[in-house]
Amino acid sequence: MAEIARLKIKLTEQSIPVSRRIEVRLDTRLDDLHVVLQVAMGWENCHLYEFQVGPSIRYGVPDPAWEDAGLRSAKNATLADLIDKTGRNNTFDYLYDFGDYWLHTVRLEAAVDAAPDVTYPRLLEAHGRCPPEDCGGPGGYVHYLEAISDPNHEDHAEMVEWGGPGFDPGIVDEDAIRNAFAALVASKRRRRKRGTRQIPKIRG
Repeated sequence: MAEIARLKIKLTEQSIPVSRRIEVRLDTRLDDLHVVLQVAMGWENCHLYEFQVGPSIRYGVPDPAWEDAGLRSAKNATLADLIDKTGRNNTFDYLYDFGDYWLHTVRLEAAVDAAPDVTYPRLLEAHGRCPPEDCGGPGGYVHYLEAISDPNHEDHAEMVEWGGPGFDPGIVDEDAIRNAFAALVASKRRRRKRGTRQIPKIRG
């Protein structure tokens, strides 16, 4: 039986394409897959998330203080479970930050056997830089890019100061993603030795 999923992740509504191709174990729990996608894309894991298949199948972080009967816990399902629910199109959505509403489409390209001497997850390909966290969603990101690229824009100085100089939406640091994946794997191994498990910190 195949052990590895080859996934294509695409951030929607972007004039400059932002996408990643990764390989990850099919038995990865969805709360762990969330962390993998955060690393792959370049997000900072500061907000809530959901995995979605159509309008009715949703996995995320249930809030005991907020009744949402349709939301299932991401701790109780794996990537294989999620793909099994997608039917023939092998595609699901990953929503990050309910305010900025960063919607990603994730498609299973192939299920393959694990390669010897390879650690997973691993990055295969990356295009486009991740938008800055909390920039206001797709519309806010367009405004940000317009402002930083035009010295005469009324918000130029403010946006450069906020986001820092030298932001290039077309350049992605693949080595940084691979190094972050390696650190994620090393951290997981250490937790296994200690018999503990890291819970990602999130805020609404």
